[in-house]
Amino acid sequence: MRRIEKRMQMLPIFGYNNYGDYLKENPGEFNHLFSLIEINVTSFFRDTQVWNYIATQIIPPIIASKSETEPIRIWSAGCASGEEIYTLAIILAEALGIEEFLARVKIFATDIDNDVLQQARKGVYNVNTVANITPTRLNNYFNPVDNCYIFHRHLKQNIIFSQHNLIKDAPMSKIDLLVCRNVLIYLNIDAQIRALARFYFGLTDKGFLCLGKAEMLPIKSTHLFTPINLQNHIFTKVPKPEVDQYLLHQSLGTPPLN
Repeated sequence: MRRIEKRMQMLPIFGYNNYGDYLKENPGEFNHLFSLIEINVTSFFRDTQVWNYIATQIIPPIIASKSETEPIRIWSAGCASGEEIYTLAIILAEALGIEEFLARVKIFATDIDNDVLQQARKGVYNVNTVANITPTRLNNYFNPVDNCYIFHRHLKQNIIFSQHNLIKDAPMSKIDLLVCRNVLIYLNIDAQIRALARFYFGLTDKGFLCLGKAEMLPIKSTHLFTPINLQNHIFTKVPKPEVDQYLLHQSLGTPPLN
């Protein structure tokens, strides 16, 4: 409500009914309103405990399950301004080495907000934003320019940025680790269920899902994922034979296959 009122003050328009009428007459206003309402809060290595767990307990099994030439596919869903993407890239580069990272890793970075996607693509951050990054990592993965730090260009070539709607668009495919933190809390239950059904289809049979600290699976989605570490809100995909296909397609909003 505060954000809507802020937009009304900017126009200026007084009263929700009047603003509703303004929206009907000016469809382009929805874009301005959406930009104010959407919340993009993130940081590098946010919730350090979660990233330590991913680095030590999730990434090594993913690497071990694959041949030396097999690709590793990561999806950051709701990536906002990019800090989460580059955190993932750093962890994977440290686990694999730079050459193998460049040869094998694909990171899909998606968000519904095209403005923050553009910011994420640039990979430019001020001194305060990189405060959680160790000096060694800053030196290894960023170039200092003026008062900012820019993520190394050659490492960004493995990151694919795209605008994406979690509850309508087809998911990324063959994903080994899907990180979607502090996004579902802004969706209603039905939208959460639809997004999680898409996540299920996007993950490999041994894929991992990481949610935010304030997020848990809706009851109707618990047949899709099994928790492996509730403290850090990390789940693994339930194998297909154990999933009720009717419930899955009901969650997705599509008819089950015959």
